[in-house]
Amino acid sequence: MTGFQTLLYKEMLRFWKVAVQTVAAPVLTAMLYLLVFSQALADHVQVYPGVPYVNFLVPGLVMMSVLQNAFANASSSLIQSKVTGNLVFVLLPPLSPLELFGAYVLAAVVRGLMVGFGVFLVTALFAPPMFAAPGWILVFAVLGSAILGTMGLIGGIWAEKFDQIAMFQNFLIMPATFLAGVFYSVHSLPAFWQTVSHLNPFFYMVDGFRYGFFGHSDVSPVVSLAIVVATLAVVAGVALRMLHTGWRIRH
Repeated sequence: MTGFQTLLYKEMLRFWKVAVQTVAAPVLTAMLYLLVFSQALADHVQVYPGVPYVNFLVPGLVMMSVLQNAFANASSSLIQSKVTGNLVFVLLPPLSPLELFGAYVLAAVVRGLMVGFGVFLVTALFAPPMFAAPGWILVFAVLGSAILGTMGLIGGIWAEKFDQIAMFQNFLIMPATFLAGVFYSVHSLPAFWQTVSHLNPFFYMVDGFRYGFFGHSDVSPVVSLAIVVATLAVVAGVALRMLHTGWRIRH
């Protein structure tokens, strides 16, 4: 496992060396979201009985930060290696597809969880945290960041230029995240958009994560967990297949 450990260390060191950009900046962005939305809607919206809107907003912002930064870590690493030409130094050692997959995704999970924890600490200053089922919080945070890390790996393999990975993020990851119930409950939407939201796997990540804080959710956490695990299995299978064939990285 020496190759896996070395690549994992390299990937973690890569984002930690620029922590102001990769960790602190997303925390600041989430805090701005909290300040703006809480000031605008705190007195007008109550989603769950006895849960102020500011408190409702915090888990959504934490999970949004976890997902977006997990994706950014794996995707940016691969596309930078492609463009600068140093990907060859990762491919030359006898690393198996599983080792490559594990190192990139685990580093993405670490960055996602670090940013999410930072967002949680900052937002706790504005809204005292509630913990109804902490185990669900950890499960959905880890699985969600693993899914987005895997999707970042897929995006990084597919993309050949920076604008392609930006397109992947702006037209797929960002809309799916914002439409996952980060700022609202899907029960407040018209019937058509509720149906659309239930087709979005990101919704189940956010909803299950929020359940861990309040004990309330739009969907049963067991159902959300099943869909999230199935999503991880699908994207992991795609990523491993791409690594095994070497599509757009070895050929």
